[in-house]
Amino acid sequence: MADQDLAELLHQQAMNLHDEGDEDLALQTYHRALELDWSRPSTHYNIGLIHKYRREWAESLKHNRLAVELDPQDEASNWNLAIAATALRDWRTAREVWQRLGLKIEAGDTPIEADFGMTPVRLNPDEKSEVVWARRIDPVRARLINIPYAESGACHGDVFLHDGAAVGHREHEGREYPVFNALELFEPSADSTYEARLRVGDQADVEELITLLEERRIAVEDWSRSVYILCKQCSEGTPHEHHDAPAASPPEPGNERLVAIAGPHEDAIRQVLTEWSDDSRSLLELECTLAADEFEED
Repeated sequence: MADQDLAELLHQQAMNLHDEGDEDLALQTYHRALELDWSRPSTHYNIGLIHKYRREWAESLKHNRLAVELDPQDEASNWNLAIAATALRDWRTAREVWQRLGLKIEAGDTPIEADFGMTPVRLNPDEKSEVVWARRIDPVRARLINIPYAESGACHGDVFLHDGAAVGHREHEGREYPVFNALELFEPSADSTYEARLRVGDQADVEELITLLEERRIAVEDWSRSVYILCKQCSEGTPHEHHDAPAASPPEPGNERLVAIAGPHEDAIRQVLTEWSDDSRSLLELECTLAADEFEED
């Protein structure tokens, strides 16, 4: 059997091993294929793919770069090369790739900080995932604008590196947006997550508190109204607006509301709550459920 034919056979075996969940043996088999035929872009791409999801960025960059050198027009290899370069803060390579893909990004070696619009991001996609809205600052990084549940380990304002392939969609104001799976925390924010349980007279009291907090540039969400639960199949499909939570919350009593607040200073949040409170409405409990400095990457 010719070397190229044997390399193809090994490549197919490695793909099957990967599908079966044996990544280590798959990688060994892919490398055996490369020993016989180094110039196989698909093999380099598949190796780079495994390393991407393992967050082994140097190896992912190496093999995606080789795949691109062998097949410069392959879009998937280019995207994964840019993702690995971004994870490694190799801005020159990332910018070169985005330019090659036709995106309006200038050459250089500084971080990309632009506005690529809103996007939903799925946190912890392999576990109890939560989809939140974010604003993309480059093609594969997004800053969270929702307040995630504390169980996600993520805070409002965190910047996440996300994948390039969409998994499902979300609708907002009549428009569909692709959902991207988060790969890793890229830059943590200074905000902590607080849950405030309120006694209110009606919804207007909650809206007034939201206005007061937003005037002070403190993020806030009415969790009694804004969060809903999706099964895995629906989460990866096309449900409606806002973010879906990892677990159902019990309904609030008629005169109580659960509000999420995100900010760096608890004193500033309490001050607003004190100003807002009167005889008909008040704070029942304020709990910091995730301090910004508690999050540690794996």
